[in-house]
Amino acid sequence: MAETRTLIEIPAFVTVRELATLMGVSPINVIKELMANGIMANINQQIDFETAAIVAGEMGYDVVAHEEAAPEPVAEEAKVGWRKVLADERSSDLQPRPPIVTMLGHVDHGKTSLLDVVRQTNVTAGEAGGITQHIGAYQTVKDGRLVTFLDTPGHEAFTAMRARGAQATDIAILVVAADDGVMPQTREAVDHARAAHVPIVVALNKIDLPGARPDRVKQQLSEMGLAPDDWDGDTMVIPVSAREKLGIDDLLEAVLLVAEEVDPRANPTAPAAGTVLEAKIERGKGIMTTALVQNGTLHLGDTMLVGEHYGRIKAMYDYTGKRIKEAGPSTPVSVSGLDGIPEAGEQFRIVDSEKTARRIIDEEREAARVTPTSRGRGPTLDEFFARLVEGEVKTLNLIVKADVQGSLEPIVTSLERLDGGEVELDILRAATGPITESDVMLASASGAIILGFNVDADPIARNAAAVEEVQIRTYTIIYKLIEDVEKAMKGMLAPTFEEVVIGRAEVRQVFRIRGVGNIAGSYMRTGEGRRNARARVVRNSRLLHSGTISSLKHLQENVREVKAGFEFGVSLDGFEDFQPGDIIEFFVSQRVEA
Repeated sequence: MAETRTLIEIPAFVTVRELATLMGVSPINVIKELMANGIMANINQQIDFETAAIVAGEMGYDVVAHEEAAPEPVAEEAKVGWRKVLADERSSDLQPRPPIVTMLGHVDHGKTSLLDVVRQTNVTAGEAGGITQHIGAYQTVKDGRLVTFLDTPGHEAFTAMRARGAQATDIAILVVAADDGVMPQTREAVDHARAAHVPIVVALNKIDLPGARPDRVKQQLSEMGLAPDDWDGDTMVIPVSAREKLGIDDLLEAVLLVAEEVDPRANPTAPAAGTVLEAKIERGKGIMTTALVQNGTLHLGDTMLVGEHYGRIKAMYDYTGKRIKEAGPSTPVSVSGLDGIPEAGEQFRIVDSEKTARRIIDEEREAARVTPTSRGRGPTLDEFFARLVEGEVKTLNLIVKADVQGSLEPIVTSLERLDGGEVELDILRAATGPITESDVMLASASGAIILGFNVDADPIARNAAAVEEVQIRTYTIIYKLIEDVEKAMKGMLAPTFEEVVIGRAEVRQVFRIRGVGNIAGSYMRTGEGRRNARARVVRNSRLLHSGTISSLKHLQENVREVKAGFEFGVSLDGFEDFQPGDIIEFFVSQRVEA
Protein backbone atom coordinates (compact mmCIF):
# COMPACT_ATOMS: atom_id res chain seq x y z
CA MET A 1 0.00 0.00 0.00
CA ALA A 2 1.36 3.38 -1.04
CA GLU A 3 2.34 5.78 1.71
CA THR A 4 -0.13 8.65 2.21
CA ARG A 5 1.66 11.98 2.11
CA THR A 6 0.24 15.11 3.71
CA LEU A 7 -0.47 17.99 1.32
CA ILE A 8 0.65 21.45 2.46
CA GLU A 9 0.20 24.85 0.85
CA ILE A 10 3.36 27.00 0.61
CA PRO A 11 3.49 30.68 -0.41
CA ALA A 12 6.05 32.14 -2.80
CA PHE A 13 8.36 32.97 0.09
CA VAL A 14 8.33 31.46 3.58
CA THR A 15 10.61 31.64 6.61
CA VAL A 16 12.23 28.53 8.03
CA ARG A 17 10.05 28.86 11.12
CA GLU A 18 6.85 29.19 9.04
CA LEU A 19 7.76 26.15 6.93
CA ALA A 20 8.38 24.11 10.08
CA THR A 21 4.98 25.18 11.43
CA LEU A 22 3.24 24.18 8.19
CA MET A 23 4.80 20.71 8.42
CA GLY A 24 4.37 20.39 12.19
CA VAL A 25 8.08 19.73 12.78
CA SER A 26 10.90 21.43 14.64
CA PRO A 27 12.68 24.29 12.81
CA ILE A 28 15.94 22.52 13.67
CA ASN A 29 14.96 19.61 11.42
CA VAL A 30 14.24 22.04 8.58
CA ILE A 31 17.63 23.75 9.08
CA LYS A 32 19.39 20.38 9.01
CA GLU A 33 17.58 19.42 5.79
CA LEU A 34 18.58 22.73 4.21
CA MET A 35 22.19 22.17 5.26
CA ALA A 36 22.07 18.72 3.69
CA ASN A 37 21.13 20.45 0.45
CA GLY A 38 24.00 22.91 0.75
CA ILE A 39 21.89 25.83 2.01
CA MET A 40 22.84 27.65 5.21
CA ALA A 41 19.85 29.38 6.79
CA ASN A 42 18.71 30.56 10.18
CA ILE A 43 15.28 30.21 11.76
CA ASN A 44 13.99 33.60 10.54
CA GLN A 45 15.48 33.49 7.03
CA GLN A 46 13.15 33.48 4.02
CA ILE A 47 13.41 30.78 1.37
CA ASP A 48 11.61 30.65 -1.97
CA PHE A 49 8.88 28.21 -2.97
CA GLU A 50 11.18 25.95 -4.99
CA THR A 51 13.59 25.48 -2.10
CA ALA A 52 10.76 24.97 0.39
CA ALA A 53 9.14 22.42 -1.93
CA ILE A 54 12.36 20.38 -2.15
CA VAL A 55 12.79 20.37 1.63
CA ALA A 56 9.15 19.47 2.24
CA GLY A 57 9.26 16.72 -0.38
CA GLU A 58 12.33 15.13 1.21
CA MET A 59 10.61 15.31 4.59
CA GLY A 60 7.56 13.37 3.33
CA TYR A 61 5.14 16.11 2.25
CA ASP A 62 3.44 16.99 -1.01
CA VAL A 63 3.21 20.71 -1.75
CA VAL A 64 1.02 23.08 -3.69
CA ALA A 65 1.62 26.76 -4.35
CA HIS A 66 -0.42 29.25 -2.34
CA GLU A 67 -2.53 31.00 -4.96
CA GLU A 68 -3.69 34.03 -3.00
CA ALA A 69 -3.20 37.21 -4.97
CA ALA A 70 0.09 38.73 -4.11
CA PRO A 71 0.01 42.14 -2.41
CA GLU A 72 1.58 45.16 -3.99
CA PRO A 73 5.32 44.52 -3.93
CA VAL A 74 7.13 46.22 -1.06
CA ALA A 75 10.88 46.66 -0.98
CA GLU A 76 12.46 44.16 1.39
CA GLU A 77 14.44 46.89 3.07
CA ALA A 78 11.18 48.73 3.85
CA LYS A 79 9.72 45.74 5.72
CA VAL A 80 11.13 46.45 9.14
CA GLY A 81 10.04 43.95 11.81
CA TRP A 82 6.32 44.47 12.26
CA ARG A 83 5.87 45.47 8.61
CA LYS A 84 6.77 41.90 7.69
CA VAL A 85 3.96 40.71 9.97
CA LEU A 86 1.51 42.98 8.18
CA ALA A 87 2.73 41.78 4.79
CA ASP A 88 1.56 38.27 5.67
CA GLU A 89 -1.99 39.37 6.52
CA ARG A 90 -4.89 38.97 4.07
CA SER A 91 -5.84 42.34 2.63
CA SER A 92 -9.51 41.61 3.37
CA ASP A 93 -8.69 41.35 7.10
CA LEU A 94 -6.97 44.73 7.29
CA GLN A 95 -8.86 47.67 8.78
CA PRO A 96 -7.89 51.34 9.21
CA ARG A 97 -5.91 52.08 12.38
CA PRO A 98 -4.71 55.29 14.03
CA PRO A 99 -1.53 56.66 12.47
CA ILE A 100 1.68 56.39 14.51
CA VAL A 101 3.58 59.66 14.46
CA THR A 102 7.16 60.12 15.70
CA MET A 103 8.64 63.40 16.88
CA LEU A 104 12.24 63.72 15.67
CA GLY A 105 14.77 66.51 15.77
CA HIS A 106 17.77 68.16 17.39
CA VAL A 107 18.09 68.45 21.16
CA ASP A 108 16.31 71.46 22.68
CA HIS A 109 14.38 72.28 19.51
CA GLY A 110 11.14 71.74 21.40
CA LYS A 111 9.92 68.24 20.50
CA THR A 112 8.63 67.33 23.93
CA SER A 113 7.24 70.82 24.60
CA LEU A 114 5.38 70.66 21.30
CA LEU A 115 4.05 67.22 22.09
CA ASP A 116 3.14 68.53 25.53
CA VAL A 117 0.86 71.09 23.91
CA VAL A 118 -0.58 68.53 21.53
CA ARG A 119 -1.73 66.21 24.28
CA GLN A 120 -2.49 69.01 26.79
CA THR A 121 -0.43 67.58 29.64
CA ASN A 122 2.87 68.51 31.21
CA VAL A 123 5.58 65.92 30.70
CA THR A 124 8.52 68.29 30.26
CA ALA A 125 8.55 69.31 33.89
CA GLY A 126 8.97 65.70 34.93
CA GLU A 127 11.98 65.04 32.71
CA ALA A 128 15.48 65.20 34.16
CA GLY A 129 17.00 68.46 33.05
CA GLY A 130 14.12 68.98 30.67
CA ILE A 131 15.58 66.42 28.24
CA THR A 132 13.62 63.32 27.26
CA GLN A 133 15.59 60.17 28.16
CA HIS A 134 13.24 57.46 26.88
CA ILE A 135 10.68 56.87 24.17
CA GLY A 136 7.37 58.19 25.40
CA ALA A 137 4.14 57.12 23.74
CA TYR A 138 0.90 59.05 23.92
CA GLN A 139 -2.43 59.41 22.14
CA THR A 140 -4.59 62.37 21.24
CA VAL A 141 -7.80 63.01 19.28
CA LYS A 142 -8.16 65.45 16.38
CA ASP A 143 -11.50 65.87 14.58
CA GLY A 144 -12.70 62.62 16.10
CA ARG A 145 -9.66 60.69 14.85
CA LEU A 146 -7.15 59.05 17.19
CA VAL A 147 -3.45 59.70 16.64
CA THR A 148 -0.56 57.94 18.43
CA PHE A 149 2.55 60.01 19.08
CA LEU A 150 6.05 58.81 19.90
CA ASP A 151 8.54 61.19 21.43
CA THR A 152 12.19 60.30 20.92
CA PRO A 153 15.25 61.73 22.65
CA GLY A 154 17.16 64.37 20.73
CA HIS A 155 20.52 64.17 22.47
CA GLU A 156 23.24 62.48 20.42
CA ALA A 157 23.65 59.72 23.03
CA PHE A 158 20.28 58.35 22.05
CA THR A 159 20.86 57.64 18.38
CA ALA A 160 19.75 54.02 18.70
CA MET A 161 16.48 55.09 20.27
CA ARG A 162 15.76 57.47 17.42
CA ALA A 163 16.44 54.67 14.95
CA ARG A 164 13.91 52.47 16.71
CA GLY A 165 11.42 55.32 16.84
CA ALA A 166 11.62 55.92 13.10
CA GLN A 167 11.19 52.22 12.43
CA ALA A 168 8.01 52.08 14.51
CA THR A 169 6.23 54.94 12.82
CA ASP A 170 3.98 55.84 9.89
CA ILE A 171 4.77 59.56 9.79
CA ALA A 172 7.70 61.56 11.11
CA ILE A 173 7.34 65.12 12.42
CA LEU A 174 10.71 66.82 12.08
CA VAL A 175 10.91 69.58 14.68
CA VAL A 176 13.27 72.39 13.67
CA ALA A 177 13.80 75.53 15.74
CA ALA A 178 13.26 78.62 13.62
CA ASP A 179 16.14 80.42 15.30
CA ASP A 180 18.75 77.63 15.30
CA GLY A 181 17.86 76.05 11.97
CA VAL A 182 19.14 72.69 10.76
CA MET A 183 21.57 71.05 13.20
CA PRO A 184 23.54 67.75 13.20
CA GLN A 185 20.78 65.70 14.82
CA THR A 186 18.26 67.30 12.46
CA ARG A 187 20.12 65.77 9.51
CA GLU A 188 20.49 62.50 11.37
CA ALA A 189 16.75 62.37 12.08
CA VAL A 190 16.01 62.90 8.38
CA ASP A 191 18.39 60.05 7.52
CA HIS A 192 16.55 57.71 9.89
CA ALA A 193 13.12 58.72 8.57
CA ARG A 194 14.20 58.16 4.99
CA ALA A 195 15.81 54.83 5.86
CA ALA A 196 12.51 53.76 7.41
CA HIS A 197 10.63 54.95 4.29
CA VAL A 198 8.23 57.24 6.16
CA PRO A 199 6.93 60.64 5.03
CA ILE A 200 8.13 63.78 6.82
CA VAL A 201 6.14 66.78 8.04
CA VAL A 202 8.25 69.70 9.31
CA ALA A 203 7.18 71.59 12.42
CA LEU A 204 9.00 74.94 12.27
CA ASN A 205 9.02 75.62 16.02
CA LYS A 206 9.81 78.79 18.00
CA ILE A 207 8.43 80.91 15.19
CA ASP A 208 7.52 83.55 17.80
CA LEU A 209 11.12 84.28 18.84
CA PRO A 210 12.76 87.54 17.71
CA GLY A 211 15.66 85.54 16.23
CA ALA A 212 13.41 83.34 14.10
CA ARG A 213 14.56 83.12 10.47
CA PRO A 214 12.00 80.90 8.71
CA ASP A 215 13.21 81.60 5.17
CA ARG A 216 16.78 80.63 6.12
CA VAL A 217 15.52 77.36 7.63
CA LYS A 218 13.41 76.63 4.55
CA GLN A 219 16.50 77.13 2.40
CA GLN A 220 18.40 74.66 4.60
CA LEU A 221 15.53 72.18 4.31
CA SER A 222 15.51 72.56 0.53
CA GLU A 223 19.23 71.78 0.42
CA MET A 224 18.43 68.53 2.30
CA GLY A 225 15.80 67.55 -0.27
CA LEU A 226 12.85 68.73 1.85
CA ALA A 227 11.60 71.60 -0.29
CA PRO A 228 8.65 73.34 1.46
CA ASP A 229 5.24 73.14 -0.18
CA ASP A 230 4.98 76.93 -0.30
CA TRP A 231 8.21 76.87 -2.33
CA ASP A 232 6.62 74.46 -4.83
CA GLY A 233 8.10 71.49 -2.97
CA ASP A 234 6.51 68.32 -1.60
CA THR A 235 7.18 68.82 2.13
CA MET A 236 4.61 70.46 4.37
CA VAL A 237 6.37 72.97 6.64
CA ILE A 238 4.08 74.19 9.42
CA PRO A 239 5.08 77.29 11.48
CA VAL A 240 4.36 76.58 15.16
CA SER A 241 5.15 77.81 18.63
CA ALA A 242 4.90 75.40 21.52
CA ARG A 243 5.30 78.27 23.99
CA GLU A 244 2.53 80.40 22.50
CA LYS A 245 0.46 77.37 21.34
CA LEU A 246 0.44 78.64 17.77
CA GLY A 247 -0.10 76.49 14.66
CA ILE A 248 -0.92 73.27 16.60
CA ASP A 249 -4.22 72.66 14.79
CA ASP A 250 -2.49 73.26 11.44
CA LEU A 251 0.17 70.70 12.37
CA LEU A 252 -2.41 68.08 13.34
CA GLU A 253 -4.38 68.71 10.16
CA ALA A 254 -1.19 68.20 8.15
CA VAL A 255 -0.58 64.91 9.95
CA LEU A 256 -4.11 63.70 9.21
CA LEU A 257 -3.76 64.74 5.57
CA VAL A 258 -0.55 62.70 5.21
CA ALA A 259 -2.19 59.84 7.11
CA GLU A 260 -4.93 59.69 4.45
CA GLU A 261 -2.24 59.10 1.85
CA VAL A 262 -0.38 56.55 3.99
CA ASP A 263 -3.64 54.76 4.86
CA PRO A 264 -2.28 52.76 7.84
CA ARG A 265 -4.04 49.44 8.37
CA ALA A 266 -3.86 46.38 10.60
CA ASN A 267 -5.77 43.22 11.42
CA PRO A 268 -7.40 43.78 14.83
CA THR A 269 -8.49 40.12 15.09
CA ALA A 270 -4.97 38.68 14.81
CA PRO A 271 -2.76 37.79 17.80
CA ALA A 272 -0.97 40.95 18.89
CA ALA A 273 2.48 41.84 17.55
CA GLY A 274 4.51 44.97 17.98
CA THR A 275 7.61 46.66 19.34
CA VAL A 276 9.01 47.08 22.84
CA LEU A 277 9.71 50.76 23.48
CA GLU A 278 11.27 50.46 26.93
CA ALA A 279 11.34 48.20 29.97
CA LYS A 280 12.30 48.74 33.60
CA ILE A 281 11.66 47.58 37.16
CA GLU A 282 9.08 49.69 38.99
CA ARG A 283 8.62 49.58 42.74
CA GLY A 284 5.47 47.71 43.67
CA LYS A 285 4.87 46.51 40.11
CA GLY A 286 8.00 44.57 39.18
CA ILE A 287 9.12 44.44 35.55
CA MET A 288 7.07 46.86 33.43
CA THR A 289 7.36 46.70 29.66
CA THR A 290 6.15 49.57 27.50
CA ALA A 291 5.12 48.28 24.11
CA LEU A 292 3.41 49.54 20.98
CA VAL A 293 0.78 47.22 19.53
CA GLN A 294 1.19 47.38 15.75
CA ASN A 295 -1.00 44.50 14.62
CA GLY A 296 -3.71 42.46 16.28
CA THR A 297 -5.23 43.04 19.71
CA LEU A 298 -3.40 42.48 23.00
CA HIS A 299 -5.50 40.99 25.81
CA LEU A 300 -5.04 40.74 29.53
CA GLY A 301 -3.89 37.16 30.20
CA ASP A 302 -2.14 36.73 26.84
CA THR A 303 1.28 35.05 26.89
CA MET A 304 3.84 37.49 25.49
CA LEU A 305 7.17 36.37 24.02
CA VAL A 306 9.99 38.89 23.51
CA GLY A 307 13.40 37.53 22.58
CA GLU A 308 14.30 35.14 25.40
CA HIS A 309 11.77 36.58 27.83
CA TYR A 310 8.14 35.55 28.22
CA GLY A 311 5.25 35.61 30.62
CA ARG A 312 1.49 35.87 31.06
CA ILE A 313 0.25 39.47 31.11
CA LYS A 314 -0.94 40.08 34.68
CA ALA A 315 -1.74 43.79 34.35
CA MET A 316 -2.05 46.22 31.47
CA TYR A 317 -2.16 50.03 31.52
CA ASP A 318 -2.74 52.69 28.89
CA TYR A 319 -0.48 55.74 28.51
CA THR A 320 -2.39 57.61 31.26
CA GLY A 321 -1.81 54.79 33.76
CA LYS A 322 -5.42 53.53 33.60
CA ARG A 323 -5.90 49.77 33.84
CA ILE A 324 -7.24 48.22 30.63
CA LYS A 325 -8.11 44.72 29.50
CA GLU A 326 -7.24 44.97 25.79
CA ALA A 327 -5.36 47.17 23.34
CA GLY A 328 -5.80 47.28 19.59
CA PRO A 329 -3.48 48.38 16.77
CA SER A 330 -1.47 51.60 17.27
CA THR A 331 -2.04 51.52 21.03
CA PRO A 332 0.87 52.06 23.47
CA VAL A 333 0.58 50.01 26.66
CA SER A 334 2.58 49.10 29.75
CA VAL A 335 2.33 45.47 30.85
CA SER A 336 3.62 43.38 33.73
CA GLY A 337 4.28 39.67 33.77
CA LEU A 338 7.48 39.08 31.79
CA ASP A 339 10.18 37.02 33.51
CA GLY A 340 12.96 39.44 32.53
CA ILE A 341 13.70 42.86 31.07
CA PRO A 342 13.58 42.82 27.25
CA GLU A 343 15.64 45.16 25.12
CA ALA A 344 14.05 48.24 23.64
CA GLY A 345 13.40 47.77 19.95
CA GLU A 346 12.71 44.01 20.19
CA GLN A 347 9.61 42.61 18.54
CA PHE A 348 6.98 40.92 20.70
CA ARG A 349 4.42 38.30 19.75
CA ILE A 350 1.68 36.30 21.43
CA VAL A 351 1.85 32.53 21.86
CA ASP A 352 -0.74 30.12 23.25
CA SER A 353 1.06 29.22 26.49
CA GLU A 354 4.20 29.66 28.55
CA LYS A 355 5.10 26.08 27.63
CA THR A 356 5.04 27.05 23.95
CA ALA A 357 7.16 30.13 24.69
CA ARG A 358 9.81 27.97 26.44
CA ARG A 359 9.81 25.52 23.52
CA ILE A 360 10.29 28.33 20.97
CA ILE A 361 13.14 29.84 22.98
CA ASP A 362 14.84 26.43 23.26
CA GLU A 363 14.43 25.84 19.52
CA GLU A 364 15.87 29.23 18.64
CA ARG A 365 18.83 28.67 20.94
CA GLU A 366 19.45 25.28 19.35
CA ALA A 367 19.01 26.69 15.86
CA ALA A 368 21.53 29.40 16.64
CA ARG A 369 23.95 26.70 17.77
CA VAL A 370 23.38 24.48 14.72
CA THR A 371 23.37 27.26 12.15
CA PRO A 372 26.77 28.71 11.20
CA THR A 373 27.21 32.25 12.53
CA SER A 374 25.81 34.84 10.21
CA ARG A 375 28.06 37.45 8.69
CA GLY A 376 25.93 40.08 10.26
CA ARG A 377 22.65 41.87 10.45
CA GLY A 378 23.66 44.06 7.58
CA PRO A 379 25.08 42.82 4.29
CA THR A 380 28.65 42.93 3.11
CA LEU A 381 29.44 43.94 -0.45
CA ASP A 382 30.35 40.31 -1.08
CA GLU A 383 26.95 39.10 0.11
CA PHE A 384 24.93 41.72 -1.69
CA PHE A 385 24.83 40.12 -5.13
CA ALA A 386 23.91 36.71 -3.69
CA ARG A 387 20.98 38.29 -1.88
CA LEU A 388 20.01 40.10 -5.09
CA VAL A 389 19.92 36.85 -7.03
CA GLU A 390 17.65 35.36 -4.36
CA GLY A 391 15.28 38.28 -4.76
CA GLU A 392 15.86 39.53 -1.24
CA VAL A 393 17.11 43.00 -2.12
CA LYS A 394 16.76 45.49 -4.94
CA THR A 395 18.50 48.41 -3.28
CA LEU A 396 22.08 48.80 -2.08
CA ASN A 397 22.05 51.18 0.90
CA LEU A 398 25.27 53.12 1.50
CA ILE A 399 26.65 55.59 4.01
CA VAL A 400 29.59 57.55 2.62
CA LYS A 401 32.09 59.44 4.79
CA ALA A 402 35.07 61.36 3.44
CA ASP A 403 37.85 63.56 4.78
CA VAL A 404 36.82 66.76 2.98
CA GLN A 405 33.95 68.06 0.85
CA GLY A 406 36.25 68.12 -2.16
CA SER A 407 36.54 64.32 -1.92
CA LEU A 408 32.93 63.67 -0.96
CA GLU A 409 31.32 65.41 -3.92
CA PRO A 410 33.08 63.45 -6.72
CA ILE A 411 32.50 60.18 -4.85
CA VAL A 412 28.77 60.79 -4.49
CA THR A 413 28.50 62.03 -8.08
CA SER A 414 30.32 58.94 -9.40
CA LEU A 415 28.20 56.58 -7.33
CA GLU A 416 24.97 58.20 -8.51
CA ARG A 417 26.05 57.69 -12.13
CA LEU A 418 26.57 53.95 -11.74
CA ASP A 419 24.31 51.75 -13.84
CA GLY A 420 23.35 48.75 -11.78
CA GLY A 421 20.54 47.53 -14.02
CA GLU A 422 17.60 46.67 -11.78
CA VAL A 423 19.63 47.54 -8.68
CA GLU A 424 19.06 50.94 -7.13
CA LEU A 425 21.71 52.74 -5.13
CA ASP A 426 20.48 54.67 -2.10
CA ILE A 427 23.01 56.92 -0.35
CA LEU A 428 21.40 57.39 3.06
CA ARG A 429 24.10 59.71 4.36
CA ALA A 430 27.01 61.51 2.71
CA ALA A 431 29.12 63.65 5.03
CA THR A 432 32.64 64.62 5.96
CA GLY A 433 34.44 63.56 9.10
CA PRO A 434 35.28 60.26 10.81
CA ILE A 435 32.95 57.28 10.89
CA THR A 436 30.95 57.59 14.11
CA GLU A 437 28.59 55.54 16.24
CA SER A 438 25.73 57.48 14.70
CA ASP A 439 26.74 56.23 11.24
CA VAL A 440 26.86 52.66 12.53
CA MET A 441 23.42 52.87 14.14
CA LEU A 442 21.91 54.24 10.94
CA ALA A 443 23.58 51.45 8.97
CA SER A 444 22.24 48.88 11.41
CA ALA A 445 18.71 50.29 11.19
CA SER A 446 18.72 50.35 7.39
CA GLY A 447 20.94 47.41 6.39
CA ALA A 448 23.53 49.75 4.91
CA ILE A 449 27.25 49.43 4.24
CA ILE A 450 29.60 52.18 5.39
CA LEU A 451 32.24 53.42 2.95
CA GLY A 452 35.03 55.66 4.21
CA PHE A 453 37.49 57.62 2.11
CA ASN A 454 40.63 58.85 3.87
CA VAL A 455 38.82 58.59 7.19
CA ASP A 456 38.81 56.00 9.92
CA ALA A 457 36.17 54.80 12.37
CA ASP A 458 36.67 55.89 15.96
CA PRO A 459 37.00 53.11 18.58
CA ILE A 460 33.39 53.56 19.77
CA ALA A 461 32.15 53.22 16.19
CA ARG A 462 34.23 50.08 15.58
CA ASN A 463 32.91 48.50 18.76
CA ALA A 464 29.36 49.39 17.76
CA ALA A 465 29.95 47.95 14.27
CA ALA A 466 31.09 44.68 15.83
CA VAL A 467 28.02 44.54 18.07
CA GLU A 468 25.55 45.61 15.37
CA GLU A 469 27.36 43.54 12.72
CA VAL A 470 27.78 46.40 10.26
CA GLN A 471 30.43 46.33 7.56
CA ILE A 472 32.84 49.26 7.36
CA ARG A 473 35.08 49.53 4.28
CA THR A 474 37.77 52.21 4.04
CA TYR A 475 39.61 53.41 0.95
CA THR A 476 42.43 55.75 0.01
CA ILE A 477 41.76 55.62 -3.75
CA ILE A 478 38.44 56.94 -5.09
CA TYR A 479 38.30 54.79 -8.20
CA LYS A 480 38.77 51.64 -6.09
CA LEU A 481 35.78 52.59 -3.94
CA ILE A 482 33.61 53.22 -7.00
CA GLU A 483 34.86 50.04 -8.68
CA ASP A 484 34.00 47.84 -5.69
CA VAL A 485 30.46 49.21 -5.47
CA GLU A 486 29.91 48.76 -9.21
CA LYS A 487 31.21 45.20 -9.10
CA ALA A 488 28.96 44.40 -6.15
CA MET A 489 25.95 45.71 -8.08
CA LYS A 490 26.87 43.53 -11.06
CA GLY A 491 27.91 40.48 -9.10
CA MET A 492 31.56 40.59 -10.11
CA LEU A 493 33.16 41.53 -6.79
CA ALA A 494 36.19 39.42 -6.10
CA PRO A 495 36.63 37.89 -2.64
CA THR A 496 37.67 40.58 -0.22
CA PHE A 497 39.39 40.66 3.11
CA GLU A 498 38.11 42.19 6.30
CA GLU A 499 40.50 44.34 8.29
CA VAL A 500 40.54 43.29 11.94
CA VAL A 501 42.22 45.72 14.34
CA ILE A 502 44.47 43.85 16.78
CA GLY A 503 46.04 46.79 18.60
CA ARG A 504 46.12 50.57 18.99
CA ALA A 505 49.13 52.64 19.96
CA GLU A 506 49.79 56.33 20.55
CA VAL A 507 52.86 58.09 19.15
CA ARG A 508 54.66 59.79 22.05
CA GLN A 509 57.90 60.98 20.36
CA VAL A 510 59.46 60.98 16.89
CA PHE A 511 63.12 60.04 16.38
CA ARG A 512 65.24 60.66 13.30
CA ILE A 513 67.78 57.94 12.58
CA ARG A 514 70.32 58.50 9.80
CA GLY A 515 69.97 56.01 7.01
CA VAL A 516 66.66 54.70 8.41
CA GLY A 517 64.31 57.66 8.57
CA ASN A 518 61.74 58.65 11.19
CA ILE A 519 60.86 56.23 13.96
CA ALA A 520 57.65 56.63 15.91
CA GLY A 521 58.34 56.14 19.62
CA SER A 522 54.98 54.80 20.74
CA TYR A 523 52.98 53.36 23.62
CA MET A 524 50.73 50.33 23.02
CA ARG A 525 47.35 51.27 24.50
CA THR A 526 45.29 48.17 23.71
CA GLY A 527 45.81 44.80 22.08
CA GLU A 528 49.15 44.13 20.43
CA GLY A 529 51.33 45.11 17.49
CA ARG A 530 52.84 42.44 15.24
CA ARG A 531 55.73 42.67 12.80
CA ASN A 532 53.82 40.65 10.21
CA ALA A 533 50.67 42.77 10.53
CA ARG A 534 49.88 45.99 8.68
CA ALA A 535 49.42 49.42 10.19
CA ARG A 536 47.63 52.68 9.52
CA VAL A 537 48.27 56.15 10.92
CA VAL A 538 45.28 58.20 12.09
CA ARG A 539 45.47 61.86 13.07
CA ASN A 540 42.40 63.64 14.44
CA SER A 541 40.26 60.78 13.07
CA ARG A 542 41.70 61.29 9.58
CA LEU A 543 43.43 58.38 7.88
CA LEU A 544 46.91 59.47 6.75
CA HIS A 545 48.56 56.24 5.66
CA SER A 546 48.02 52.51 5.52
CA GLY A 547 50.78 50.08 4.67
CA THR A 548 53.42 47.59 5.73
CA ILE A 549 55.67 47.70 8.79
CA SER A 550 59.38 48.04 8.07
CA SER A 551 60.62 47.68 11.66
CA LEU A 552 59.30 46.98 15.15
CA LYS A 553 61.64 47.43 18.11
CA HIS A 554 61.52 47.24 21.90
CA LEU A 555 64.55 48.50 23.85
CA GLN A 556 66.58 48.65 20.61
CA GLU A 557 65.84 44.97 19.92
CA ASN A 558 63.89 43.77 16.91
CA VAL A 559 60.75 42.01 18.10
CA ARG A 560 57.91 40.13 16.47
CA GLU A 561 55.19 41.61 18.70
CA VAL A 562 54.53 44.24 21.36
CA LYS A 563 51.84 43.84 24.02
CA ALA A 564 49.61 46.49 25.60
CA GLY A 565 51.35 48.61 28.23
CA PHE A 566 54.79 48.59 26.60
CA GLU A 567 56.76 51.29 24.79
CA PHE A 568 58.26 50.55 21.38
CA GLY A 569 59.51 52.04 18.15
CA VAL A 570 57.95 51.45 14.75
CA SER A 571 58.65 52.54 11.18
CA LEU A 572 56.39 52.16 8.16
CA ASP A 573 57.23 51.70 4.51
CA GLY A 574 56.56 54.88 2.56
CA PHE A 575 55.61 57.09 5.52
CA GLU A 576 57.67 59.31 7.83
CA ASP A 577 55.36 62.19 8.75
CA PHE A 578 54.70 61.00 12.31
CA GLN A 579 53.56 63.48 14.96
CA PRO A 580 53.08 63.05 18.71
CA GLY A 581 49.44 62.19 19.36
CA ASP A 582 49.02 60.16 16.16
CA ILE A 583 47.22 56.84 16.57
CA ILE A 584 48.77 53.75 14.96
CA GLU A 585 46.32 50.91 14.38
CA PHE A 586 47.75 47.45 13.79
CA PHE A 587 45.48 45.21 11.75
CA VAL A 588 45.39 41.89 9.95
CA SER A 589 43.28 40.85 6.99
CA GLN A 590 40.81 38.00 7.13
CA ARG A 591 38.98 36.71 4.10
CA VAL A 592 35.27 37.49 4.15
CA GLU A 593 33.32 34.29 3.62
CA ALA A 594 30.06 34.74 1.77
